[in-house]
Amino acid sequence: MMMLAACSSNNGNGNATNSPSPTEGESSPAPTESAKPAEDGLYSIEDFSNVKKNEGEPIKGGSITFGLVSDTPFEGTLNWNFYSGDPDSQVLGWFDEGLLTWDKSYVYTNDGAATYEVSEDGRTFTFTIKDNVNWHDGKPVTAEDWLFAHEVIGDPKYDGPRYDSNFTNIVGMTEYHEGKADTISGIEVLNEKQLKITYIQSTPSLLTGGVWSYPLAKHIFGNMPVDKISSSPEVREKPIGFGPFKVESIVPGESVVYTKNTDYWRGEPALDQVVLKVINPTTVIQQLESGSVDLVDSFPVDQFPDNADMSNVEFLGAIDRAYTYIGFKLGKWDAEAGKVAPDEKAKMADINLRKAMWHAVDNDQVGKRFYHGLRWNATTLIPPSHPEYHDSANPGLKYDPEAAKKILDDAGYKLSGDYRTNPDGSELVINFISMTGGDIAEPLARYYVQSWQAIGLNVQLEMVEFNTFYDRVGANGEDDPKVDVYQGAWGVGIDVDPAGLYGRDAIYNFPRYASEEQDKLLAAGVSQEAFDVKVRQDIYKEWQQLMVEEIPVFPTLYRAALVPVNKRILNYAIGDGTGIYLHQLAVSQDKPFVAE
Repeated sequence: MMMLAACSSNNGNGNATNSPSPTEGESSPAPTESAKPAEDGLYSIEDFSNVKKNEGEPIKGGSITFGLVSDTPFEGTLNWNFYSGDPDSQVLGWFDEGLLTWDKSYVYTNDGAATYEVSEDGRTFTFTIKDNVNWHDGKPVTAEDWLFAHEVIGDPKYDGPRYDSNFTNIVGMTEYHEGKADTISGIEVLNEKQLKITYIQSTPSLLTGGVWSYPLAKHIFGNMPVDKISSSPEVREKPIGFGPFKVESIVPGESVVYTKNTDYWRGEPALDQVVLKVINPTTVIQQLESGSVDLVDSFPVDQFPDNADMSNVEFLGAIDRAYTYIGFKLGKWDAEAGKVAPDEKAKMADINLRKAMWHAVDNDQVGKRFYHGLRWNATTLIPPSHPEYHDSANPGLKYDPEAAKKILDDAGYKLSGDYRTNPDGSELVINFISMTGGDIAEPLARYYVQSWQAIGLNVQLEMVEFNTFYDRVGANGEDDPKVDVYQGAWGVGIDVDPAGLYGRDAIYNFPRYASEEQDKLLAAGVSQEAFDVKVRQDIYKEWQQLMVEEIPVFPTLYRAALVPVNKRILNYAIGDGTGIYLHQLAVSQDKPFVAE
């Protein structure tokens, strides 16, 4: 299942190129030992490495093919300041990047394209862009470009999803956004390569994702109306970045050809070319076995047991910064106010109805039967990818269909034939949408429907492709009133602060939930007191419990990210803080190995 990404990292991630036909491939080398299932047939993410074992010596140059696994075209909003979907972030990661990098603890380092210093009070950051950081057209990446990105995102005509509490925390940003000031007073260009940003509050989030580090090329977009940038050819057809590869050509939604950026600031890339192509989840096995793709962005883990011994690849694994969830529509987005507008009369507004629907599903068995243990029961909305803050002691709501029935009975949802009515006796029909995808996308959605029908709820399922799905749940601020419940997935940012997904001013708050108690906890989580890790842990433990009690959404599965990598690939890893970057990606031979 694809996901929108609140924040996306490609640190240590590899990507794509030429697809030779199967007959051109070499025989596979001797197979390396793959992860083995336990006696019950279940696998564990702990049995996988996230760093590729190098086999052989790198050759000069070469070309690889990267498979973007999706049943739908990528949208093609190819700029970090405007994109919303994970597929676009996969395309972006090959040719553009942020100015800051982070370590395995998600803290910004000085190893990226820019370094930073922080004032004693923690409110003012001074950034210095390295001298050899240049856009693909040869122009230097400047402090003006970095300021320009903030000006565009803060503009009232900006049509992307980035304007949130991280931006309103900048001194003068709200005044600029409301048209009361012509400049952002808290951002100062010191010289061509230095930018100073002053924040209203010093928060622990600033060092772990709270700084917007993606510049926007002012020499290209500076004279363009802000509301025209995201649809411009310079974003959709000939995007520019300063990453290790340049975009040579695009077949919209289908493929991208990249060539190496010899002027890349970290050093000349080892590969000459990368080709990205969209491949359907139903064909991913054949594409990997034949060598038509060298690696993929993600692998359908339900297909792993039957292919664990694929002889020409090594499977890498890591705990994903993500979770799947069931969301309930509790209101709509107020575009004029720039915040959610909860509706007490929404069909799903009754907490009893939401609680019963969570009790009715057995996500432990879903993880075992659909995903062989490589996805597992989720309990809270901070996943175990953030072990400092994930409350492993919180059980969420356990599978208990009898309790679900009693909750509905007590709340007045009476059975009338096979299904229950509303407490006032009117018909209750719940419209549920879920995303299309691999072989199990629809069977999984139907399992949830059957579970809810088993407690007497008339739930009607509609399967929707990725881009349409997120339009309908409100990614652009327009909530489809016909959607009551949806199955989504979130890739979470490096910062644990959940305000970007559930805050009152977050457009990605698709359930359109808000409460005063949540407002207090989210504010406390980024307060001065929260610099004490123990204090911050306690705050987010409270927030996780609040969401278990309020249930605007409920998590269903945490997930392992599995990535099969052709054995000719060298210097590749998945996950954060590995210190392995795309310009180092190399191959040991011209053609990919094919499966025996």
